[in-house]
Amino acid sequence: MKKVNINNPRKLQESEYEELLRLREENALIKAENEVIKKEIALREEKGSCATQGEKAAIIKELRDRGYKLKYLLTAMGMSRSTYYYELGRTDAVALRNTGLSAEIRRIYDENRQRYGVRRITAELHNRGFEVNHKRVQRLMHDMELFGKRPKEKYHSYKGEVGKTADNLLKQDFISDTPLEKWTTDVSQFNMGWGKCYFSPILDMCGNEIISYNVSAAS
Repeated sequence: MKKVNINNPRKLQESEYEELLRLREENALIKAENEVIKKEIALREEKGSCATQGEKAAIIKELRDRGYKLKYLLTAMGMSRSTYYYELGRTDAVALRNTGLSAEIRRIYDENRQRYGVRRITAELHNRGFEVNHKRVQRLMHDMELFGKRPKEKYHSYKGEVGKTADNLLKQDFISDTPLEKWTTDVSQFNMGWGKCYFSPILDMCGNEIISYNVSAAS
């Protein structure tokens, strides 16, 4: 196999250079098409209908700001350059339509001590007569940087049966008239300033006398 010196590559022939440019343009167009398709699908799922010309122009502008070339975006969207600039010059009807909704979302968010997330704000909007999709609420809240507080997970100490279960010899009969006949034990947890402390006594059921005990920082 012939070795290629990457530090001194040969000069491309004219036909090879033209093919390289063609492949680069084709790759750029495919990337633009993929981004346009993803944006259109997300918008369709949010509003439940196809994008308007103004919304398509807004998608192109957003992707253009991210570095995609305008000619590839226009080709992928199937929009002419004149239509694109015409739609950009028009009043943003979507933004105007969202003005009142955004204000109501902010009002609900502040009224509930900035705790409500997308689901609860959407439910409250429905209670106030707004017919709105939760994805639209999510997008507007993200644009306004409103984030609900998630409730803390409750601590559950129960882990099921751990270790070997002893036979039930006492059968819940803890009364004894004879010393040293029935002993019981348990573990109690105490929260101290320096951490947790575990106390485990052994009791004689005849008089409830503590026979022995153990104190430990580990259960």
